[in-house]
Amino acid sequence: MPHHDDPPTVTVLTGAGISTASGIPDFRGPQGVWTRDPAAADLLDIDAYARDARVRERGWRAWAQHAVWEARPTAAHRCLVDLERAGLLVAVLTQNFDGLHQAAGSSPDKVVELHGTLTTTSCLRCATTVPTRDVLARLPTEPDPRCQVCGGILKPDVVYFGERLPDDALERAVAATRDAHTFVAVGTTLTVHPVAGLVPLAVDAGARLVVVNAEPTAYDHLADEILRDPIDQALPDLVARLVRAREPGL
Repeated sequence: MPHHDDPPTVTVLTGAGISTASGIPDFRGPQGVWTRDPAAADLLDIDAYARDARVRERGWRAWAQHAVWEARPTAAHRCLVDLERAGLLVAVLTQNFDGLHQAAGSSPDKVVELHGTLTTTSCLRCATTVPTRDVLARLPTEPDPRCQVCGGILKPDVVYFGERLPDDALERAVAATRDAHTFVAVGTTLTVHPVAGLVPLAVDAGARLVVVNAEPTAYDHLADEILRDPIDQALPDLVARLVRAREPGL
């Protein structure tokens, strides 16, 4: 049995499915935002956003009404804190921009936000960054709010279609994937690249793959274990198993 001073061994990739129980709808699931309203995806196209004030105005209204502002972490988010405290967690690689992993207590340096964050907003011209809540507060009088430093277009620090992933995020994710003895993919359909490509990378590096998702994923055929139970039940149970296996004498 490994000892507590051994290096961490578990890397977790989370998608929208881990946050649906927090009240945040996913994008591609049966009741997903884009499944029900395919045109909603257009609001996240960087070219249209930069070009068209009407797209920006609609986008800002949608962000202001987003469920993320009222969302709270669930048992699935909290159990990853237990994994970290047990010395098992390499990193949480998340496709989510909701900040719920940090709100649950995960160390910010353990969370890699692959698709950015809604917490902050930046200017596309001068890169000044401000809290998104401060921008939303201006919407009643400024439906297309501009940078207060240079007048440039503001955009939430969420990765839009046509944008690259944040600097160093993918690099950190690849390193954490290669370091994993166990790679857990939670609440993601594993269809969005380059993030989905982390799964075969983990398997090629020798990791055991566990998929926790209600629906089939693109990489189920590579999985050593597939859990279809609700994530708030399945993930805490899995974490408890992993922690028990780490305990000396077991």
